[in-house]
Amino acid sequence: MEPGESSYKDQRSQFPVAFAAGLVICAIVVAIIVAVVMHTRKAPAAEIKLPYGAAEQAYSDRIHFDDIKLAHAQNFLNQDFTYVAGTLANQGNKDIKAIQVQVEFRDNLNQVVLRETESLIPPDAAPLPAGERRDFQVTLEHLSDEWNHQYPSIHVTGLVLE
Repeated sequence: MEPGESSYKDQRSQFPVAFAAGLVICAIVVAIIVAVVMHTRKAPAAEIKLPYGAAEQAYSDRIHFDDIKLAHAQNFLNQDFTYVAGTLANQGNKDIKAIQVQVEFRDNLNQVVLRETESLIPPDAAPLPAGERRDFQVTLEHLSDEWNHQYPSIHVTGLVLE
């Protein structure tokens, strides 16, 4: 055999070692991805119930929802989505650290056909300072055909103040 040539047998004996090393690396990468996903996975903000006692209820009179707009879209899977967008105005003297609202759509008989609780400012977001405004958007699925095509009502259901 000439120098620099390797035999078929040498190449073949290196294959299981390289294959095993590749499997170990893939397993490590998958384990890291799973650990990161499980660690960063939080309960959706709407599932975390924010306080709404007497102080929060009194302050909610200073919170206004302005410039409400509705939009409808359909994705490539023919799923319907309704978007409610607007501006959240904090007209009080305290910063809003977190806020949850209930969005209600009604039918022609004024019965609720869709009620969703949404977090407009989650607890881990930047607070909304007193006197400031912030745009918001809520995405809703499955809006009933019985909807009266009026704007939804939006009510504060949870509030954390600084």
